[in-house]
Amino acid sequence: MDLKQICRNIFKKKSMDDLINTSKRSELKKTLNVFDLIVIGIGAVVGTGIFTIIGTAITGSTESAGAGPAIVISMVLAAVACVFSALCYSEIAAMIPVAGSAYTYTYATMGEFMAWMVGWILMLEYAIGNITVASAWTGYFVQFLKGFKHILPDFVVNFPLWLRCDYKTMAAICHNNNWDIHDKIPYLFGHIPVAINLPAVAIVLVLTMLLVRGVKESTRVASIMVGVNMFMILSFIIVGAFYVKPEHWTPFFPTDPSGVIMGAFLIFFAYIGFDAISTTAEETENPQRDLPIAILGTLVICTILYVSVALVLTGIVPVDRIDIQAPIAHAMSYIGKDWFAGLISVGALCALTSVLLIYQLGTTRILYAISRDRFLPKSWRLIHRKFRTPHVMTWISGLVVIVCGLFMDLNISAALCNFGTFTSFVIICLAVLILRKTEPNRQRPFKVPFCPWFPIAGILICGVLIVFSLKTLKTSSAYFALWLFVGLLIYAFYGYRQKRIEERGRIIKRPKKADKSVIKL
Repeated sequence: MDLKQICRNIFKKKSMDDLINTSKRSELKKTLNVFDLIVIGIGAVVGTGIFTIIGTAITGSTESAGAGPAIVISMVLAAVACVFSALCYSEIAAMIPVAGSAYTYTYATMGEFMAWMVGWILMLEYAIGNITVASAWTGYFVQFLKGFKHILPDFVVNFPLWLRCDYKTMAAICHNNNWDIHDKIPYLFGHIPVAINLPAVAIVLVLTMLLVRGVKESTRVASIMVGVNMFMILSFIIVGAFYVKPEHWTPFFPTDPSGVIMGAFLIFFAYIGFDAISTTAEETENPQRDLPIAILGTLVICTILYVSVALVLTGIVPVDRIDIQAPIAHAMSYIGKDWFAGLISVGALCALTSVLLIYQLGTTRILYAISRDRFLPKSWRLIHRKFRTPHVMTWISGLVVIVCGLFMDLNISAALCNFGTFTSFVIICLAVLILRKTEPNRQRPFKVPFCPWFPIAGILICGVLIVFSLKTLKTSSAYFALWLFVGLLIYAFYGYRQKRIEERGRIIKRPKKADKSVIKL
């Protein structure tokens, strides 16, 4: 195959009509309504930021300054950036109600190669994000068990560190406490260290099995978790409002202005999830109407909750005393509400469980779309005969999260997740501009207002945050570049070839060796 043909293939686009027909012929079960979609959105968004990242965004880290009380400004900036992207997501999702989210939209606008790279980036967003959330889930689960220390046996409440930490986290704990790591963890065959986050592994396995059974069943579980989470967050806002001290908001802005921008970058992780709604397009009863309502409704609800929580949190606890790992529970303990802090742990568990569930759902649907386009093995896109779910892909994504969680640094994984999100948002905004040019007469159930200015604004805001963070987070930037390089290699040496083979409808087999017992005449 010559270079001209290769270039033609990698820039080959999917037609809009083919994509729409794919949606109509989908084997996935259409069971989701607008309420289910909003539950998915809120379940994916609310909890991640409040229970995992808001503390670091306020106080700062070794690599960046904190936003302080101005975290509310950071949240608004992140929300504004999300609004432009959410509007673009709504327009394309209503036009092309197909599984795969930004991957599918890129295939229709920029061609095969860019679609693959966007799909690869989306896997980074969801799968790596799940690793971060799973680790946070373990922390709150341990705190939850300690609340029953008078009832449960000691070996359950205080089970060994090596059974609730990955090796890197275990090594950091031993270093900070001047412990000899060889005394704290067992070694297999005397040389292989054994350290595993057992609660995280267990919850991922349970949720994977739930997703195999069906998206409707998974949504029902998520709705219960979201209900408990919302009750706890609203209770925190109402109770905490009586203990707010305005002097804690002074100074409002940090000495380093970059803290507000970096806070917006970090807190962006808290908004990741509304785009997961678009991954369920093929399982939505009325996607043209329900998808835009759910995407924008989720973003509005979550922004109001985040800003309210941030104001109350920074008003209760001085910035220098905010606990990074469990900021909300610690705030209640700070004002003497230990019993409420215990309830917060329950809400956190529910919130993080719903996030894990929906991130895992998004990962499997994206991988399913990629596999259906013949970039991955045919066996991966098999649909369960009874449950009508991509069960093979679901198990693969669950195992990837478990294995990667054994060795990935959690701070780096959160930053990587953000890099993936910003990149996919830029692509979506570009896709809207391209489709407005190439498909001007195509029916659009929802339109981005003030086009092209809103998509351009989304590109500029996300682009600035990407450039700023690349300069600040050196280690995470290097890992992101490595991730892109690995994706390029997979496409070049497997994905491209696999797709061409299936397109030709030929199976390459090795020629059988001649039977030596047969004598030629």
